Amino acid sequence: MIYPYKDKNPKIDPSVYIADNVFITGDVTIDAETTIWFNTVIRGDVAPTIIGKRCSIQDLSCLHQSPNNPLIIEDEVTVGHQVTLHSCVIKKRALIGMGSIILDGAEIGEGAFIGAGSLVPPGKKIPPNTLAMGRPAKVIRDITPEDREDMDRIIREYVEKGQYYKSLQK
Repeated sequence: MIYPYKDKNPKIDPSVYIADNVFITGDVTIDAETTIWFNTVIRGDVAPTIIGKRCSIQDLSCLHQSPNNPLIIEDEVTVGHQVTLHSCVIKKRALIGMGSIILDGAEIGEGAFIGAGSLVPPGKKIPPNTLAMGRPAKVIRDITPEDREDMDRIIREYVEKGQYYKSLQK
């Protein structure tokens, strides 16, 4: 369901796939070929939420912000199942593993991989092209070519799945 919040209406590219039982409200922008999966909540009722092209926001995720602190997700980001993102910046081609929590002012570098169940505390910067995990998240190693191949496969497959499911909604 898509709702305005006061004078703010979500802006969603027509190519975006939005699954059943998704709630999107307020100052939210979602760019082309992104997929928003079942039972996800995206709120833009405190500050803007900006989601780039070809992103995947997977089932049961929650996206929100603090006052004057937007949530920014750049292009080709994968957000795993049951992830919470709050007033953070996720750079291009990063992957946020299932069940992770990324808090206010944190920044996940381009091409970084956050392992499942990780907690990235407020203000923490994860460098580009690294694997970080834990509670709190710590950099473990650099991303390997095999990691990148798998991350690229996930981006590609979720765009394809989204377009398939979108064709069923017509």
